[in-house]
Amino acid sequence: MVFRKPVRHLYKRNLNRFRASDLSVSVSQVKAIRRFTVRTVLPEPIRPLARLATNLRWSWHRPTRQLFESLNPKIWAESSHDPVSFLGLVSREELQRLAADQDVVRRVHAAAEDLDRYLEQPRWYQSLGDGAPACIAYFSPEFGITEVLPQYSGGLGILAGDHLKAASDLGVPLIGVGLLYQAGYFKQSLSRDAWQQETYPVLDPDGLPLTLLREASADGNGKPLQISLPLPHGRRLLAHVWRADVGRVPLLLLDSNVPGNDEAARGITDRLYGGGGDHRLQQELLLGMGGVKALRAFQKLTGSPAPEVFHTNEGHAGFLGVERIQELMSGESPLSWDEALAAGRASTVFTTHTPVPAGIDRFEVSQIQHFFDAGLAPDVPVAKILNLGREDYTDGNPFVFNMAVMGLRLAQRANGVAKLHGVVSRGMFSALWPGFDHSEVPITSVTNGVHVPTWVDPRVSALARDQFGSDAEEPGRWDLTYNVSDEDVWALRRELRVSLVEDVRRRLRAAWKKRGAADAELAWTDSVLDPDILTIGFARRVPTYKRLTLMLREPERLKALLLHKTHPIQLVIAGKSHPADDAGKKMIQDLVRFTDDPAVRHRIAFLPNYDIAMARTLFPGCDVWLNNPLRPLEACGTSGMKAALNGSLNLSVLDGWWDEMYDGENGWAIPTANNGASPEERDDIEAAALYELLETQVAPRFYGLTVSDGAGAAGPSQPGPQAVPTHWVSMIKHTMSHLGPAVSADRMLKDYVNVLYRPAAVAGRRAVADNFAEAKALASWTSAVRAAWPQIQVEHVDSVGVSEDPQIGDMLQVNAYVALHDLTPDDVSVEVAYGKAEDSDELADVTVAELKAIEDLGKGRHLFSGTVVIDRSGSFGYTVRVLPKHTALASKAELGLIVNA
Repeated sequence: MVFRKPVRHLYKRNLNRFRASDLSVSVSQVKAIRRFTVRTVLPEPIRPLARLATNLRWSWHRPTRQLFESLNPKIWAESSHDPVSFLGLVSREELQRLAADQDVVRRVHAAAEDLDRYLEQPRWYQSLGDGAPACIAYFSPEFGITEVLPQYSGGLGILAGDHLKAASDLGVPLIGVGLLYQAGYFKQSLSRDAWQQETYPVLDPDGLPLTLLREASADGNGKPLQISLPLPHGRRLLAHVWRADVGRVPLLLLDSNVPGNDEAARGITDRLYGGGGDHRLQQELLLGMGGVKALRAFQKLTGSPAPEVFHTNEGHAGFLGVERIQELMSGESPLSWDEALAAGRASTVFTTHTPVPAGIDRFEVSQIQHFFDAGLAPDVPVAKILNLGREDYTDGNPFVFNMAVMGLRLAQRANGVAKLHGVVSRGMFSALWPGFDHSEVPITSVTNGVHVPTWVDPRVSALARDQFGSDAEEPGRWDLTYNVSDEDVWALRRELRVSLVEDVRRRLRAAWKKRGAADAELAWTDSVLDPDILTIGFARRVPTYKRLTLMLREPERLKALLLHKTHPIQLVIAGKSHPADDAGKKMIQDLVRFTDDPAVRHRIAFLPNYDIAMARTLFPGCDVWLNNPLRPLEACGTSGMKAALNGSLNLSVLDGWWDEMYDGENGWAIPTANNGASPEERDDIEAAALYELLETQVAPRFYGLTVSDGAGAAGPSQPGPQAVPTHWVSMIKHTMSHLGPAVSADRMLKDYVNVLYRPAAVAGRRAVADNFAEAKALASWTSAVRAAWPQIQVEHVDSVGVSEDPQIGDMLQVNAYVALHDLTPDDVSVEVAYGKAEDSDELADVTVAELKAIEDLGKGRHLFSGTVVIDRSGSFGYTVRVLPKHTALASKAELGLIVNA
């Protein structure tokens, strides 16, 4: 077994011909023209360290990290807590010494055996039985698993990483598919005038916890597995496939920086969300279509089962559906377009993460045609592909190809990522289902969660284990928080705050040195923040809608809060703006210039280069997590969930997850301006509400200065001196016990399995059974229904049984005369919808009941009838409507067809 030590190497012919004087050159001017990896051989007794280092379970399994740290704490710190880098830095002599230490060998083998048990033993998913999907493919443009593998930009990637980790813990047979970006996202620093600077360090895959997939070769060494896509003008896009092991879950990452590609093709996977136009489109073609090809090759190499469900995490991966259709239309018994579409949709799940149209990738239809004319899907009619994403609906642009629209049209099941986001998504995409109420648009929701072992600080877990033993290890035993004394909770919170203060000082000093400051100017950074002051955190991406600078609306009022004599606050802020977003960069600059003020810089800090490593200290160390987006533009926003797991309270606009989980005792809701105010007025109103909450509720409660309101004739009680602010601690306990299980990624994954994955697997199996019999039947039926639908008409509706003075409980018989023409009553559902009739005759609080076909009236006309109970007083109304009905449809709105009376 060998392990890899990344090095830089100068490669020149006849180096010895240079004189010594030729080599006396500044090292900063010397650049490697070739780079490769020197492999470190691990001695046999400690060989399992290689497997422990390359399985990313270590990123959330503290005992494995502790093992590596114990081997050499100094090198562990030097490696930035990266086991792969660590093993590359340990000398051969040191490795031999460790291999001779029997205690080390015993601990290494015990850790390897523990990993084996974790990988092999049945877990929650295995209790579901044979009906559960054998494999689920999860496609995402980014994955945030650990800072060691920087393939993420923000919440979408972190969510995808937590999705994989939770799947591993629960035994869900997931396989991830993404791209390997040569420079990841970017590293952020600040100029002297506080403008965001981006750098793109190139990653060496051989120095990452990755394995290159290889297939058999004549020399026995194996040749790299290669995926190929045709490009316009006779070019080809080639990609190698790297594998990361996320516990039990394999993650396949496609890399275009390979021999055989021209320079442009090599750069396709250069940066996450880098470039635009053709560059972005080619990334998404490689992710979707190349990803399916990589999956098929992986199946062949490993013998793993084929995915029964395909999950498209946001529209970037939507072309996977086109590749699957190409497979079905080019097989031994090729399906037609309609049949292949029906078969593929049945087993596809699409998750949308954006609540605004601007967040969706859109391309020119002609641009899509240009690439598909090159033969990307040779058996699929290009016109059909173009129609998948075409905005051919009211207020759409028919010359634009919309990736989210394609995702919805290729998936039979779709969801948003919070309850409110589900509502917003149903409204945003309602034009795809004209005639339906927004509530009936077939987009459900699964609220995001966060991976608890990743985001809970080890000291929180240690306190639980110390006080409750093995009970604390049981998932969901967050209720034990109530049994911890107030003093222990408060002491732990201070310990976490101290760690944050120390980290902020170190990072702030480093950031100022990058801005050009001299050591002599930076003595003040040693006293930044105070571990006994209320600490508020704000960290996220910096698009304008997240309103990083809302807190600066009244600078003097914020200064007063920071410098208050009896209950001051301090702020730790971090975030990156997209390189092309100058408005976001300006917000960062405005904020940093405020933090540079010597009067307040000891109480407010902006930390550049926000990443997972920073987050692990920031979330636990903050007492309050602040979030003030424009409602309802936050799809979910999981950062506040991570803070809550560590006992932080949330102070947030009621948006995303907070809209459904705020209960009055787990934090504070920032009121929103819902009075039609202008953007300027809205920000003024909401900033004022934020200041007021901080001044009158949050800060006084933290310092034990809470005064009761409305205490009767005797007046309010006066606060006494409190070593521990009992009301605050009670909110911490309530937050952890109630939000702990609700915001966990385990809960999220179980929801995905039960609400989406299992139904999709059942539908997919039925679609392909008996040589795709159901898919073929559904395609034929759908074609017939669409052709006949314009002729369907509700000719007449009458009612029987309503007296002149109707009362609650009366029975109303509804008769509907419907002309179906070429369709039969089995093809449709005729429904009566009834509820409160508004002044505009719109129905509210609607209930729906199906009417039965009771008489064939001839010539394609049928009588449908049924009874409803008048169940409410006041204005009552009803209507009749006709919808398609088929057992293979997941929703009655699926086809977007409806006839209203």
